[in-house]
Amino acid sequence: MRRVVFNQKGGVGKSSIAVNLAAASAARGLRTLLIDLDVQGNTSQYVLGAQTEALPGVESFFQNHLSLYSRDTTADLIHPTPYENLSIMPSGRGLLELEHKLESRYKMFKLKEALNDLGAYDRVYLDTPPALNFFSRSALIAADTVLVPFDCDTFSKNALYQLLETIQEIQADHNAALKLEAIVPNQVPARGKVPHALIEGLRAEGLPVSQTTLSSSVIMRESHERAKPLIHMNRSHRLSREFVALLDELEGTV
Repeated sequence: MRRVVFNQKGGVGKSSIAVNLAAASAARGLRTLLIDLDVQGNTSQYVLGAQTEALPGVESFFQNHLSLYSRDTTADLIHPTPYENLSIMPSGRGLLELEHKLESRYKMFKLKEALNDLGAYDRVYLDTPPALNFFSRSALIAADTVLVPFDCDTFSKNALYQLLETIQEIQADHNAALKLEAIVPNQVPARGKVPHALIEGLRAEGLPVSQTTLSSSVIMRESHERAKPLIHMNRSHRLSREFVALLDELEGTV
């Protein structure tokens, strides 16, 4: 199962959701791979801290596909994290410099092909940049399902419809099996009528909004700073339990 966390809007919690779901999957004994396709590298820093700077990963993977002489395999670019069963292919600062060359040579299917050949993981989570570019398209082509983080405000709701059209376009043109698995309400305040009304409105439209919502909490910032996913930092915290509940919902174990 390959899940891509995708939203063209920044600051909606893509990296937080990708990392914490992956960490929860790995904690259950599932061999789990994170792939960080965002040049900002937030997912990489979240699980590796400062050591991510020295590790080859996604940048090298795509650079290899522009060269006829590369000796690296995909497995060479995947690294263990401090957490059992959790591995990562980290981001790289030179990704954007490669984008035009990769697009012009139509390399969008290379990630899917590599993951098909790799076949060593029970779960793969792909974090994407906050834009519809070569790297997010590559992830959508490689994935089985899409998770869409949703900030509970009117602007996000309006942007959501455009995003759903983008997913439908990828389905029609490149990946017919791609499924919108869930729209995940994130940073939902405990009180406030507008966010909850927006969520219920999306559900009334028949959209696959997860029953589990993720709370807003300062512990997430602390988790980022310590480079420690919530399940490993404070398993009993409300937000940690929400991520576990969300994973249960996605995996069909509730």
